[in-house]
Amino acid sequence: MNHRTTQKLLALAIVCTANAAAAQSAIDWSVLERARTNAPKPTSTAVSAEDLRTRLFQFADDSMRGRELGDIGNVKGTAYIASELKRLGLEPAGDNGGYLQLVPVVERGFDAGSRLTIGDQALEAWKDYLVRDVGAGQRPFEGQPVIYGGMWGDPSKMITRDAAAGKVVAITSPMTETGGGAPGVPMRGQVMAYFEKAAAVVIVGLERLPPSNIAAFQATGAGLQADAPNPIVSYVYVTSAVAKTIFGADPATIAPGTAGRGFTGHAGYLNKPIAQPGYNVVGIIRGSDATLKNEYVAIGAHNDHIGIEHDRPAAHDSTYVINHLFREQGADAPDPKLTRADADRVNALLAEIRKKTNGASARIDSVYNGADDDGTGSMSVLELAEYFAGQRVKPKRSMLFIWHVGEEEGLFGSEYFTDHPTVPRESIVAELNVDMIGRGDATDVTGSAKDGKSIRGGESYVQLIGSRRTSTELGDLTEKVNTDKKHNLIFDYSLDADGHPQNIFCRSDHWSYARYAIPIVFFTTGGHADYHQLTDEPQYINYPHMAKVANFVRDLATETASLDHRPKVDKPKPDPKGACQQ
Repeated sequence: MNHRTTQKLLALAIVCTANAAAAQSAIDWSVLERARTNAPKPTSTAVSAEDLRTRLFQFADDSMRGRELGDIGNVKGTAYIASELKRLGLEPAGDNGGYLQLVPVVERGFDAGSRLTIGDQALEAWKDYLVRDVGAGQRPFEGQPVIYGGMWGDPSKMITRDAAAGKVVAITSPMTETGGGAPGVPMRGQVMAYFEKAAAVVIVGLERLPPSNIAAFQATGAGLQADAPNPIVSYVYVTSAVAKTIFGADPATIAPGTAGRGFTGHAGYLNKPIAQPGYNVVGIIRGSDATLKNEYVAIGAHNDHIGIEHDRPAAHDSTYVINHLFREQGADAPDPKLTRADADRVNALLAEIRKKTNGASARIDSVYNGADDDGTGSMSVLELAEYFAGQRVKPKRSMLFIWHVGEEEGLFGSEYFTDHPTVPRESIVAELNVDMIGRGDATDVTGSAKDGKSIRGGESYVQLIGSRRTSTELGDLTEKVNTDKKHNLIFDYSLDADGHPQNIFCRSDHWSYARYAIPIVFFTTGGHADYHQLTDEPQYINYPHMAKVANFVRDLATETASLDHRPKVDKPKPDPKGACQQ
């Protein structure tokens, strides 16, 4: 599951300063004695815990290097899935008659060759000026006329929207503005919306930005290569000293509309291909009905995770103990800060655990294996592909199996597939998204209720997200299948609440389909202490629970694919290019 603000870190068993959260008392530390390997066995058409174990221990092995987009480990993971689809005889539905769909992800960073001047004064990037990256369609601002736009937030001291068209508009801001994280820095979105016709907006007061903001702007980011980017206003910060060079005076002392000296040279961002290509993996099992086989029920998961910890490898057992005591939602919880008593307790536990494991549990760990996120989803979908491939009589509609890449970076693979589908988009009648279904035990904190109280799982626990947000009928069918087929799953809808702060509806690949009004259901057993941590490894997965959820998805997919009509869309259709809002 995507967690864009996740930091790759884990505290060691050392003393920190503040009070830690109260810990649960009945944790089974013997799981740290479990074997890290599993002898693979041939899989069968039945969706079984043993098959899922065999698959997941391969897919979430250290050799896959955390399957991060752009890393060879992710390429190895997608190659494994594609080879299995070929073995099972699925129809390829990727590019050029194959199973792989290339997703054009690029790294985007500041152009080191940028050179910007005002007259004969050379400006130094990040010190004298800073260009925000707002997208590939940024309008050029070099050589364009510059005017003072006025004091932001005071309409009586601002130029009009139309007066800004085609110009570079410099603005100042009162010290009460805190939209950029510091006084005197306005809200970028509001400024860009007002000056949308300008070539660029120049914010006077670069020196007010916190160093952490500047460092974040300097970081290289990944994104989809835009087909034809829409022009967008450039966004630039300059120091007050540079602003005086532009206007020959403190801008606060001049009238709105006053002309200044323009920029020459060039400053901006460049795209370059990522180190290793990112692929969606796509295959089809054709339906049995002569007409309905041209429609599809999509079953999806994401094939990537977050890679390797290069900076701070940690002892595996200390990471596990600290998180399970003091960080029960993993990356969805604050970093733990331990008191001396907390640290003493951790160290005492570690001494006992290491005695039982002969020190093996203290291995230095650096791989974010992503066994649950989303090894469980990916391998469940592969197991379902094997199930449907082995059925003599297929459902009426075709089954579209897809493993999206780049979910962790920002839903890149699902966004690209739904914008560039390899089957007609209107032919996809539903999408069932499977992301993290290997936990959900009574000892796992699977999320927080809207009021902040912790939620725990149970023997038949599964969260449903979005099942009625596009189609009430699909949500009702989901409940009916659970009852009629006697799966007896206990559905938790609490994290699907409108306005829920964890925003789960917007954090996995189903959103890319829902934005096109394709009915979806997102299945997950929720969060836990190993979420986006080094300890998300296959020996900690509850395989019978995983199989129970996967078998339910199998039956729901079968029923949906066998309807004599497509699930009715009875909710408002979103803007496909708009932002997701839970």
